[in-house]
Amino acid sequence: MTTQPCPLCTSHGGELLWQSALYRVVMVDEPGYPGFCRVILNRHIAEMTELPGVERAALMNAVWAIEEVLLSELGPDKINLASLGNVVPHLHWHVIPRWRDDPHFPAPIWATPARDVSPRPADLTRLKAALASKLLMLESQG
Repeated sequence: MTTQPCPLCTSHGGELLWQSALYRVVMVDEPGYPGFCRVILNRHIAEMTELPGVERAALMNAVWAIEEVLLSELGPDKINLASLGNVVPHLHWHVIPRWRDDPHFPAPIWATPARDVSPRPADLTRLKAALASKLLMLESQG
C-alpha cells in the first residue's frame, strides 16, 4: 500500500502571503469567504502538543494577529478558528471570517450551504498589505 504525499508538505496550500522559519500564511480562494487564511507549520507534525512551548506560542500569536487584521479590515460578524487535521494531518490553522449572511452561517463552512449568495467583495490588495505589515511587526517583536 502506498501513502499519498502530504499536500501541505508538497505545496504552499494557497496563495503564499508570508513565510517565516516556523510557519507560512496563505490565503485560500474561497469566494464566499474573502480573507480566509491558513497558518501552516512548515515541518510535518500533526498536533500542537508536539511543538515546544515557544513555537506553540509563536504559531498561535500568528493566528491571533491574522484574526485581528481580518476583524479590523473586513468587519465580519465572527471569526472561526479551526485546527482539524482529519483529512490532512499536517498542523495548520484555518482563520475564517464569517458573516451572518454567508453561504453556511451559522454552520461550519464545510457543511451543506444554507443559501446561495454572490461572492462577497473585499479589497484583497489592502487586506494582504495589512496582513503582511502585522506579521512583519509580530516577527520583529519576537
